[in-house]
Amino acid sequence: MQNLKAILPLFWGQADKLYLGFPTYLCAWCKDFFMPSIPFFKYQGTGNDFVMLDGRGPQAAHLSPAQIAQICHRRFGIGADGLIRIEEAEGYDFRMVYFNADGYEGSMCGNGGRCAVRFAHDLGLIRTSTHFIAVDGPHTAYLEGEWIHLKMKEVARQLEQINEDFFLDTGSPHYVRFVPALEQYEVLAQGQAIRYNSRFAASGTNVNFVSLVEGQTLAVRTYERGVEDETYSCGTGVTAAALVAHQKYGLASPLSIQTRGGLLRVSFEVHSAQFSEIYLAGRPKKYLPEPMPWAMISAGNFLFPMNVLNILSLFLPPHKFRTNNQKY
Repeated sequence: MQNLKAILPLFWGQADKLYLGFPTYLCAWCKDFFMPSIPFFKYQGTGNDFVMLDGRGPQAAHLSPAQIAQICHRRFGIGADGLIRIEEAEGYDFRMVYFNADGYEGSMCGNGGRCAVRFAHDLGLIRTSTHFIAVDGPHTAYLEGEWIHLKMKEVARQLEQINEDFFLDTGSPHYVRFVPALEQYEVLAQGQAIRYNSRFAASGTNVNFVSLVEGQTLAVRTYERGVEDETYSCGTGVTAAALVAHQKYGLASPLSIQTRGGLLRVSFEVHSAQFSEIYLAGRPKKYLPEPMPWAMISAGNFLFPMNVLNILSLFLPPHKFRTNNQKY
């Protein structure tokens, strides 16, 4: 019994260094398997995908930037453009906290906001409308069947013009450039060049490349900071593109926006000093139809997408998986 008392603290505190006749990775697996796990959901809005966590109550998980980055990693984690946590907020239905794929809290995400509203509805927090708070302030939204209509922040009518391009903030900073032949355009290379130029390198900006399609329709491709790559869609980005299209070409509300991930709609009112009543509309979807017992994020020494992978790891050699302090 005395030996057992001596071993147990060592096992739980330094499981990844403990041998005791077992491989190191087996001990670390045992520690991880019995640690608490966090149920997660996966939502996407026109291909912009997010890991969703219910952050209400005393048992809410607060993950480090490194853990969030690993969860969002598409090779070593669940894979996502970002992570969204729903929290309680006095005077509001909920608080939306958004983290970029690099693990750090980001500015407002329009597609993430629509997914957050659908998530809150699925959790039973709201029914047909909501009033919630995000990093850029209060938002309202309403549900119309599969469609979520999210009200965005007001934007000053006087947009900053940089040569033929525009820069504005629709909850997140956006650079907008109209280009011909959008499908063939080098979005990654040109997006990086703008995002890391001397003007934007320090805090970064999202970069949108836009083409006129026909009538009241635009096509948009976006390079997103934080993800540091092109994404299938960006809600605040298509909102910025719609406002610039009005300013540059006189296109009237509402506008349909084609992204690589699907169709979005942006409507707005134009006043002398500002754009108001700006709504971003689309149909966010849930990846996991029902919460599943194996759809968990481990809160232990490892971070695997599903605890069932921990069972499978018993049959893998040590180099097939890693602890958090090992590098990619």
